[in-house]
Amino acid sequence: MLTFRGGAAGALALAAAGLLVAAPVAHTEPSTSGVSITADLTLTETGVLEVIETVAVPADGNFTMSLPLRLKVGDDVERIFKVTDVTASGAGTATTANDQFIVEAKPGESKFTYTVHNTVSDMPGTQVFHWLGVLNADIAVLDVSVISPSFQMGIVDCKLGSAGNAKPCADVHTEPDGVLFLHQTDLRKGDAIDLTLQMPPGTVPANADVRGGGTGPFAFTTPVLAAFGAFLLALAGMVAYVLLARKRAAAAIAGSDTFDPLIQQAGRVEFTSPDGVLPGEAGLIIDEHADPVDIAATVVDLAVRRYLWITPVNARGEDDWRISRVNAPDDQLREYERTVYDMLLPEGTDAVAVRELRAPGRLQLDPIRAAMRNDAVATGAFADPKQRALPRWIGAALIALGLIITITLALTAGHALVGVAIALAGGAAVLLPNYLPTRTPLGDTVAGRIRAMHRGLDTVVRDRIPPIDQETIFSRALPYTVISGRADNWIRTFRDMNPADDSQPGLYWFAGYDRDPNLHRFAAQFPFFITALEGAFNPH
Repeated sequence: MLTFRGGAAGALALAAAGLLVAAPVAHTEPSTSGVSITADLTLTETGVLEVIETVAVPADGNFTMSLPLRLKVGDDVERIFKVTDVTASGAGTATTANDQFIVEAKPGESKFTYTVHNTVSDMPGTQVFHWLGVLNADIAVLDVSVISPSFQMGIVDCKLGSAGNAKPCADVHTEPDGVLFLHQTDLRKGDAIDLTLQMPPGTVPANADVRGGGTGPFAFTTPVLAAFGAFLLALAGMVAYVLLARKRAAAAIAGSDTFDPLIQQAGRVEFTSPDGVLPGEAGLIIDEHADPVDIAATVVDLAVRRYLWITPVNARGEDDWRISRVNAPDDQLREYERTVYDMLLPEGTDAVAVRELRAPGRLQLDPIRAAMRNDAVATGAFADPKQRALPRWIGAALIALGLIITITLALTAGHALVGVAIALAGGAAVLLPNYLPTRTPLGDTVAGRIRAMHRGLDTVVRDRIPPIDQETIFSRALPYTVISGRADNWIRTFRDMNPADDSQPGLYWFAGYDRDPNLHRFAAQFPFFITALEGAFNPH
């Protein structure tokens, strides 16, 4: 009879080479030469080893074997096995206790069937079946057959004998159908059978459970390294995509082109913005944020377009300004402009002082900012958040899948870090939209034209504009210079302009300078108005 004792040498061979069948330790009381065993081993396609073992014990014998389910193969390394589907018939019994699978056979014939799990591991380019059996009794006859899913199973080595005196097995061969047979007689107590078979890679799933010493379900195995390699490639692709998108976005506003917003027609001059973009919209597109200065520029633009009227007020010895209703909102206003208008002058309110806007809770900025971003999405300048939600959904699915795979592999075949790599890829996909520019390629084009317009405004010479058009050109362009921080320069260009040259005294949208022959006082006051207005729209 052959009994397998999975000692340190056998388990170490498994950890290094591939597949180990840790075999039981046999004891006979008393020792007899008449014990025989027939063992049929089948390695299934799922990577488990099914064993059918028939033991014949003579009348004066008694047989016990023990299969360790936890083997120490190093100072901090253990190999874990599991035995299931155990049945015993005849004069034998089989039990599991204290990390041991124990089989007992009394005189007569006993038959045992059981399944051994966690026996398969890989080597580069191959899988190796290593069977080490140590005999603790004289065995009269041993017959073993090994069936593998691969027809290409071949003998690597088969040795029999005591330690240091092993010799090649006498009768071991592989049939054309891939079944290996081993026949031996007159085996002695203390002999060892060391059988190593080689199979093609991927013959069965690897499921060895080797724990500690940098191994176990979370070890860096070949599949794990391949999974992390794929993750790093995907991550590199994401990073490259983000960098290219951000480079494109930065290049859009870093050019040197100039756009002249002044159009000469029949001796008159008109102002036009690129693509009809509005001041607040322009500020949002440039830096992808709805800032207080963008809202302040929108208020000025609403006044310039005769929806509001701004009046300086000296209250309590301090400068203040009153914003009054001129015309009600109509379909010429965009949604975000209407939101700003209604926030300043809700229904039933015809005028408000800038100082009053600073009262806690008076202004709700989130609706304004949301309306501005929605407007940019509607015009195609900003990416639709719904479209960018797809990578997040995919990423969330990968995270969930990775966690499931991690847990499943940790409890079964190992290589659990494969699931971690999948989860990390999902996390990268979730974060990807956060690093992409908000602007679309169309938005980049518009942003570049806005910057070109700013450079064009810097080159404007007032004397080249007919006096009758100067106030209109000055007023229409002023909100665009507010968002770019060029308002002081723009006002300085027109500070000597007489606002009465259009036959009406003073600025038509900003009161208080009807008798002034120039804009010197306006130039001194307007920056304070913008600062106060920005402060009212700044939650901090």
